[in-house]
Amino acid sequence: MLQLTFNDQGQNSLHQVLCLGAHSDDIEIGCGGTILKLIAMFPDLSFHWVVFGAAGKRQEEAFASANTFLRDAKCKNILVKGFKDGFFPYIGAEIKEFFEELKSEISPGLILTHYRQDLHQDHQVISNLTWNTFRNHMILEYEIPKYDGDLGNPNLFVHLDEPICQRKIAYLMEHFATQANKHWFTEETFSSILRLRGVESNAPHKYAEAFYCRKAILM
Repeated sequence: MLQLTFNDQGQNSLHQVLCLGAHSDDIEIGCGGTILKLIAMFPDLSFHWVVFGAAGKRQEEAFASANTFLRDAKCKNILVKGFKDGFFPYIGAEIKEFFEELKSEISPGLILTHYRQDLHQDHQVISNLTWNTFRNHMILEYEIPKYDGDLGNPNLFVHLDEPICQRKIAYLMEHFATQANKHWFTEETFSSILRLRGVESNAPHKYAEAFYCRKAILM
């Protein structure tokens, strides 16, 4: 198995990370453990965290959760937009305009976004616009387990130890009370997918988050 790191001759060449999520819990579910690991490994990283659709209580949850996950980050910028949940394909022009604004402000070394085969219509819009906007950047697409059954065969894994997995799940359960009535929003769901991806990638500590990488250049 080929292993890639963010190190360049012992020095961190990654400076900015852009995290994109359609809804208030997407980033945390898809790549919360990876974010916690990156912060622990590279404390000087700057994080730009964007949630596209959250209002009312969900907006409050989005800010609180993002601040918790990024608590130890040296630099963070959290933005929660109010695009209407479930309507992203029909307001794509507005979201596209925001992406263009974002591109003019930052040039991240790593972008974490939705999986292009995710069956949720809002997730698909964010994934497509990520690639349409950031054409010369390292993009990893995260996955979200749900009723649609759209999990695929990821080709990139981030190994996680048990303490990070426990923190990720604890933060999810702490901050998203509005999702407590969802049959899939449980500790078992989140720990199961972490363990499954750990099995697939032979993770030394049993757990992993999985991503889809369409393009990568080896130097």
